[in-house]
Amino acid sequence: MEIRSLNSDDPATLAALLPGFRETMRLELPADPPVTEALLARLFQQRHGTERIVLAAYDAQTPAGVLKLGLDLGDPSGPGHGSLWVFPGFRRRGAGRALAAAGRAALRERGRDLLLVDAPRGAAAERFAEQLGAGLVGETLRNRLPLAVAARGPLRAAAARQVPGYRLVHWTGRCPDTLVESYARAWSALEERVNGQARVRRPSTADVRAREAEAERAGHRIHAVAALPEDSGDGGDIVAYSTLFVRDSPMADAGETLVLPQHRRRGLGTWMKASLLLRAARDNAGLVLVQVFNDVGNTAVVALNRGLGFEADSCWSTYALKA
Repeated sequence: MEIRSLNSDDPATLAALLPGFRETMRLELPADPPVTEALLARLFQQRHGTERIVLAAYDAQTPAGVLKLGLDLGDPSGPGHGSLWVFPGFRRRGAGRALAAAGRAALRERGRDLLLVDAPRGAAAERFAEQLGAGLVGETLRNRLPLAVAARGPLRAAAARQVPGYRLVHWTGRCPDTLVESYARAWSALEERVNGQARVRRPSTADVRAREAEAERAGHRIHAVAALPEDSGDGGDIVAYSTLFVRDSPMADAGETLVLPQHRRRGLGTWMKASLLLRAARDNAGLVLVQVFNDVGNTAVVALNRGLGFEADSCWSTYALKA
């Protein structure tokens, strides 16, 4: 096996890895639509505030597996967090071990000492982690929601329960100029770390626009909704928001849902997200499924999603390995 470093934003990288990913996901997540180039572009692209490392194991000229890591540039000693995949035709041949060793070496070169890897929970992942000396440090649920017309009852009911004293503002693509500074301030309250992405400590308008441009480059359309006080004018202060990313696939990805602390326990999150999902389904005729990943410890968000009709279909484990 030869380990190669790849440019995550190069279309040639996506073209080389797409067949292996499609075969892998057919086995790991057989109920999902086929992996598209847009999905792969989003998974691998260089994110705002991060360094992206992509290492591929090659058998001759064929990719056998890949390790992708994101390094938060604002946390120089922080972990490299990502995913390691060995494609089905190349398993039990040393590709996984070679990729893990290469990833650890890349982190040491950058003065970082911890590798975090997410993988579908199962006996194979557990054995591999044990062989490497990696420890389980977290678990994430993957929840899915069908958007077929017959399945929208809970969403319609939740969207109809307007929260007194607030109004909703929807947009697609760029956040309106009148709201973007307020949106950045609300974003700053988000504490959850996301696999391979930087935590933006003091988000600005430029950070919001950079994130919007990332989604567009990867062929994703942002659908967003924000809650504001009912008596606010054209601008106003965003007190809650929720996002959704739609691509050329029947399945979309739910993004963040955040309610500022002083506005919680009023039903804003449920009202917002239900309204967002219904509008996205209306505007995208081919959209039939939404997925979202939630830390099992984030019980409030897990309960919110369950109340809207999301159901967990798999669990992903996060393993930590010293570099």
